[in-house]
Amino acid sequence: MTDENPSSKPVAPVTERQQLWTMFQRFTTARIGLKRTGAALATEPLLDLRMAHARARDAVHAALDEARLVSQLEGCELPVVVVSSAAQSRERYLMRPDLGRTLDPSAQASLAPHAGAAHDVVFVISEGLSAYAVQSHAAPLLGAVLPILRAENWRIAPLILARQGRVAIGDAIASAVRASLVAVLIGERPGLSSPDSMGVYLTWQPTPETTDADRNCISNIRPEGIGYADAAFKCAYMLREMRARQISGVLLKDESDRLRVGAQEDPR
Repeated sequence: MTDENPSSKPVAPVTERQQLWTMFQRFTTARIGLKRTGAALATEPLLDLRMAHARARDAVHAALDEARLVSQLEGCELPVVVVSSAAQSRERYLMRPDLGRTLDPSAQASLAPHAGAAHDVVFVISEGLSAYAVQSHAAPLLGAVLPILRAENWRIAPLILARQGRVAIGDAIASAVRASLVAVLIGERPGLSSPDSMGVYLTWQPTPETTDADRNCISNIRPEGIGYADAAFKCAYMLREMRARQISGVLLKDESDRLRVGAQEDPR
């Protein structure tokens, strides 16, 4: 007699190739080294892929909880002004990107009271293509970067929450509140491993003629990507450089990583 279960199948030994893929998988959320059955994906990674795709689609269509976000922003100790783009619905926003770049005419009345004094920078928050992103990351990022700027005596405009906005909506907002710089915090297009990635688009003296080549971007802001402290450091660095050199976009290179490494290595 034997204690072995005759119905059990022998476990295949782990090959050197599988060990290599397992090691690589520890360093990335990308889908690499996925199990296959013949020419097709195995059931587990296939279902995981479909779930990720569903989450990405949900992120695009999800509505922003404005009341909750405004409550989260109270810790920033700045007024919050809510305005809308010309896209009056989510469906319209997705089908007509141009409307998301334009302020609704009623927005001017909301912004006018804040145009009395010139500002160094205005922060604009919009759900973009992922409400999850700004809902989760806008307040923590602002909580990290605003103290840096306040310590340097920056004149900061009220926070502007722009419904259904694209990046370029920040140009008109900066003009309306007389801000030299605009930083647009916006939900990025969801990926299959990042439905909640937020970007910050920074522009020096935007005008109606401003193009994407005139902007700098800090992308993939989330705990699994660029953390809040690192993103705040980059944001403050870029804003300083833009104000000092009066340029942005392709003319300005982000050297904040080199600066931070140098500061960490300084024996003092």
